Amino acid sequence: MNIREEKEKREEAYFSPYAKRSADSRGRELAEEQCPVRTCFERDRDRILYCKSFRRLKHKTQVFISPESDHLQTRLTHTLEVAQIARSIANALDLNESLAEAIALGHDLGHTPFGHSGESVLNELYDGGFEHNVQSLRVVEVLENSGRGLNLTWEVRDGILNHCSGLVSSTLEGRIVNISDKIAYINHDMEDALSMGILREEDFPGEFISVLGHSNSERINTMISDVIIQSRGINEIKKSAEVEAATDGMRAFLFRTLYVGSEAKREEEKAKNVVRTLYGYFLRYPEKMPEEYVSRGEEDMARSVCDYIAGMTDNYATELYRELFVPRSWF
Repeated sequence: MNIREEKEKREEAYFSPYAKRSADSRGRELAEEQCPVRTCFERDRDRILYCKSFRRLKHKTQVFISPESDHLQTRLTHTLEVAQIARSIANALDLNESLAEAIALGHDLGHTPFGHSGESVLNELYDGGFEHNVQSLRVVEVLENSGRGLNLTWEVRDGILNHCSGLVSSTLEGRIVNISDKIAYINHDMEDALSMGILREEDFPGEFISVLGHSNSERINTMISDVIIQSRGINEIKKSAEVEAATDGMRAFLFRTLYVGSEAKREEEKAKNVVRTLYGYFLRYPEKMPEEYVSRGEEDMARSVCDYIAGMTDNYATELYRELFVPRSWF
């Protein structure tokens, strides 16, 4: 018996009956010889961790566009926080921690430059619509590894696609990532708003703070503990009514005060214009894109333009816009 098989035996013995065991995976689209050391979900986690799209997350916006502070969240730090929260919940519930981690690490790979601002522009311009969760799945199935994709297991791909609100993953581990995503962004966005002076502690609604906690660590601990307590021994991932109401209330508050029209969004229209202009340019001159995008776009060039732009970091998109549309001095 090799190391992977020993791990699978431990999963069979100790995991919750509601966990997705590695040995029971629906597998990959292309069959592969199994790793003698890692389970299939551990292997998926590593493939995501080492792919180019994951590395680019460090230069993609979370909320603040083109932040000058090194301490503000990026799409990468957000992803790492989601993975940590998902692992904590999965571990406490005797679910598959490696599956939850793999889904969490891959859930935002398809995010555009400038965060949801860039996403909204591509969704507006591309006839087929653009959603970052669908693009994240496309990254791991089609775009990564020189167009061969990462050949991930069905369960990880399902979790990546269905991590957004209103969607339901087929595994409890995927549903954990859905909740962990909200826990992470609500709390770190509150911290960023405080550090940038956009909001003050006294601005946060007292009825929600009294339930969730007065500090970042208190709130995260409250939310994680509540999910664990409410979900133990059942085939469901849930929060208590009290914590869910406070969480939803705080999220609504952040939409009113931070996500829409705040100082954090002062460069949003400029960022949208960058994405909109690049889209029009490459649709008109597709030969200016890297060859891999040109050849892939034979059937749907607009889709390929979306792929190219969505993969850009904030810095790359800005510099490319400047190179193409801002005149240089002759000296």
